[in-house]
Amino acid sequence: MAKSVTTIPATISKYTAKPINSKKKRRVAGYARVSTDMEDQQTSYAAQCDYYTNYIQSREDWEFVSLYSDEGISATSTTHRDGFNRMIADALAGKIDLIITKSVSRFARNTVDSLSTIRKLKENGTECYFEKENIWTFDSKGELLITIMSSLAQEESRSISENCTWGMRKRFADGKVSVPFGRFLGYDRGENGNLVVNEEQAKIVRKIYGLFLQGKSPYVIAKHLTAEGIPTPGGKKVWGKAVVQSILTNEKYKGDALLQKVYTTDFLTKKKKPNEGEVPQYYVEGNHEAIIEPSVFDTVQVMMQSRVPGKNRASSVSIFSSRIKCGCCGSWYGSKVWHSNDKYRKVIWQCNHKFKDGCNTPHFDENTIKEMFIKAMNILAGQRDGIIGAYEEIEQTAFDTTNLESRQKELQAEMNVVVELIEHSIADNARVAQNQDDYENHYNSLTERFDTAKGELEKIGQSILEKQAQREMMKKFITEVKAMPDIISIFDEDSWCALVDYVTINSTTDVVFTMKNGLEIRI
Repeated sequence: MAKSVTTIPATISKYTAKPINSKKKRRVAGYARVSTDMEDQQTSYAAQCDYYTNYIQSREDWEFVSLYSDEGISATSTTHRDGFNRMIADALAGKIDLIITKSVSRFARNTVDSLSTIRKLKENGTECYFEKENIWTFDSKGELLITIMSSLAQEESRSISENCTWGMRKRFADGKVSVPFGRFLGYDRGENGNLVVNEEQAKIVRKIYGLFLQGKSPYVIAKHLTAEGIPTPGGKKVWGKAVVQSILTNEKYKGDALLQKVYTTDFLTKKKKPNEGEVPQYYVEGNHEAIIEPSVFDTVQVMMQSRVPGKNRASSVSIFSSRIKCGCCGSWYGSKVWHSNDKYRKVIWQCNHKFKDGCNTPHFDENTIKEMFIKAMNILAGQRDGIIGAYEEIEQTAFDTTNLESRQKELQAEMNVVVELIEHSIADNARVAQNQDDYENHYNSLTERFDTAKGELEKIGQSILEKQAQREMMKKFITEVKAMPDIISIFDEDSWCALVDYVTINSTTDVVFTMKNGLEIRI
C-alpha cells in the first residue's frame, strides 16, 4: 500500500513565539557603539542612533523598545559596556524579540564574548540582525558566519592595538611625554601637550617634600593634608599614604620622565602590569620645568629607601623616631608611655630591644633629650667657622659625580649592544641549524656580559644618588649652621631635623650626637 504524508503547518511564529496569525508586533531594539570620543566618531555615533531609531519606528510590524548605546567604549570586552549589558539583561528578561545593530564588530570584537552572548540570546528567543553582513542569528548559517566575522573583528582589534602600541612606543623613543593631567598634581597640559607648572598645585607638592625632609612620614603627611582640607590629585577629601608616596617618588617633579612604567599584556582584557624589563623603557632628562630641585628629589629617594621593612627600619612617627640609637645593641629607641591613665603620665624613649641579649641602656624623657641637643648645638656654634671653612674646601670635589655619570652612560650603551646581540643570537638559532653546545656557550657568555654591566650600572646609579643626596644634606646643614645664633637656649625642631643624623646612647653620662656632616659631639 502506498504511504500518504500530510503536512501539518507550523502555527507558532519562531520570531514572536505567538500564533502565526497573531497580529502581535515584534519587539525590536537597536544598539549603537563607537570606541573613541573623537569628533568623527561622535558624528558616527549620532548617525547610528538616529538611523536605527527611525528605521525601527518606520516598520508597522515592529514595536520600538529602546535604543541602547555605548559611547567611547571598546568592544574587546563586555565588562564596562553599560548600555550593552543593560540591553542583554532586558532581552533575557523577555522584553526584546530582535536586536538590530550595524555590524558584528559594533556588537563585539571578542569572538568568545560574541558567540556566548548570541547563543544565550538565541536560547531565550531573542534574535540578532547584523545589517552590514546581512546575518540573522536564527538562520541556520548564522552562527558559522558570526564565528568567521567575529574572528575577523577580533584580529582587526589586535592589529589596531599593535599599531597603537607601536605608535606609543615610537613617541616614547622620541622622548614625547604624556601624563593623566586630570589626576596629576602640579602640572597642566600646555599648548603642545607638554607639562606646564600649575603654581597653586606646585605649592602643595613642595609642601609634601618639605614635610618629608623635616622627618614626617607619608602617613603623617597624608593626615596633615587631610586636616588642612587640601584635595587629593583625584579631587577626594581624604589623602592616603600611597598617594603621598607616589608623589615623593615620581621623577617628573624634578623635570625628568621615565616612560613605559607599565604596559598592556592583553589587548582583549586591557590588563596592565608594571614593566619589570619585559619591554623597553625610556628616560628623558630635562623634559620640562622642575617643581622640586633634582638634588632635593635625590635626597628624598635615599630617605625613602631607608624606610624598607626590617628590624631597624626608619620611622617618622616623631621627630625622635629613628634618630636615637642604642650604643649597646645598635637598635633604635622607641617611645613608651608611663602612667598613661593618671596625672603622672610621661613619655619616655628607650631601646626597642631593652633587656634582650643583655642590652640595658638607660631611658630618657623628651625634655632631657632636648636639653642635651641644646648643649650639643652650643658646642657646634663654637666650632662654626672651622666647619664652614672645611666644607668650602671640599665642596667642589667631594660630591663630584662627573666620572660616575660618564661611566654610567658607557654601561648603558654596553647593555643596549649586548641586548641586541642576544636577540640576534636567539633569532639566528631559530632560523639556522647550529651546534647547540656552541650556541649555548655563546649565549651564556653574552648573558654573563649583560649581568656584569647591569650589576655595575646599578651600583654606580646608587653611588650617584647617594652623592647627590649627601651634597643636598650638606648644603642644608651649612645653611643651618650659618644661621645659628652664638648662644642657643631653646629647642628648635627644624634645627634638630636639619642638623642631627642620629644620637648614640651609651650611658647616662656618655651620649654622642652624630651630625649630618659626620662631626661627633659628645655630651
